[in-house]
Amino acid sequence: MNQALGLAAQALFLSNPNPRVGCVITAANGHVLGQGFTQQAGGPHAEVMALRDAAAAGRDVRGATAYVTLEPCAHQGRTGPCCDALIQAGVAKVVASIADPNPLVAGQGFARLRAAGIEVVVGPGAEESRELNIGFFSRMVRGTPWVRLKVAASLDGTTALHNGASQWITSAAARADGHAWRARSCAVLTGIGTVLADNPVLNVREVPTSRQPQLVVVDSRLQTPPDASLFIPGRTCTIYAAGTFDRKFSARKAMLEARGATVVHLPGADGKVDLPAMLRDLAARGVNELHIEAGHRLNGALVRAGLVDELLLYLAPKLLGPGRGMADMGPLETLAQGLALQFQDVERVGPDLRVLARVMGRDAF
Repeated sequence: MNQALGLAAQALFLSNPNPRVGCVITAANGHVLGQGFTQQAGGPHAEVMALRDAAAAGRDVRGATAYVTLEPCAHQGRTGPCCDALIQAGVAKVVASIADPNPLVAGQGFARLRAAGIEVVVGPGAEESRELNIGFFSRMVRGTPWVRLKVAASLDGTTALHNGASQWITSAAARADGHAWRARSCAVLTGIGTVLADNPVLNVREVPTSRQPQLVVVDSRLQTPPDASLFIPGRTCTIYAAGTFDRKFSARKAMLEARGATVVHLPGADGKVDLPAMLRDLAARGVNELHIEAGHRLNGALVRAGLVDELLLYLAPKLLGPGRGMADMGPLETLAQGLALQFQDVERVGPDLRVLARVMGRDAF
């Protein structure tokens, strides 16, 4: 199962919006007959890749054991049901880490395997598989993506000077590491303030990847310039707006749509974008992990609304004094009003520290 989990990790930048799954098929003596991991959406799943690997090597899998990190699917999507492929191949036993939370599966894969006389064991590697697919579980169970807020700051929490200067507070190593987190996400979200101030591209450049995440812009008044650098041919770009739908708004909408963007009018009660509704809409568009790279105002709005699941912090070994903070969420009146976090991981990246901190209780679903 550890080998299968390692294979699943190879789908990290590849399989979205499908889960990251690995499969290893072994003979009774423990020898590996075939292995594989889930490919790009529409491509074969891990079980089929492992069966193909065994067939290509001329190895018979009848009576074998399949170790798979997620329940084999039982529905017809862009590919056929994996449980049927395993049944037809004649495997005798399936060891799976965890049940698939997709309502179209949700135990049906296990039931089909058992009905075919295949022994099914569930549990080994469950925690690791769920963590690897935290966004997929979030979308299936909560109906919203897993929201990861990325911030680069000095050790005293400054993300930019008062004049806006912020490039670069952290090192090249930290920026490259941040691109790996972009690459694993389904979508990267930013705000109009960042678009206007920095004209960012927000694609993955520092690590090899076969797919680029979608781009999402929160732009209440639809101020995104049609010539912004974020418009990359072939990349899905969704802009959420909230302004009055008048003639001027419609004209700006048409210009952005001409650049290939999808404009979603989603006003909230405060005249700004309805952020909870935006997350539900992104889940409906297949977004599992949402990676936030925005300014302190939008960061603060997301935190205040209780929409952030974890923080990915890069802290440089320097002090910058007063400036722009990580998230505009105060001032608070009591310490109890602070956002309670739990450290998941702390690691040195180049000269900087990378801190992964999860909001307490956000993974209880």
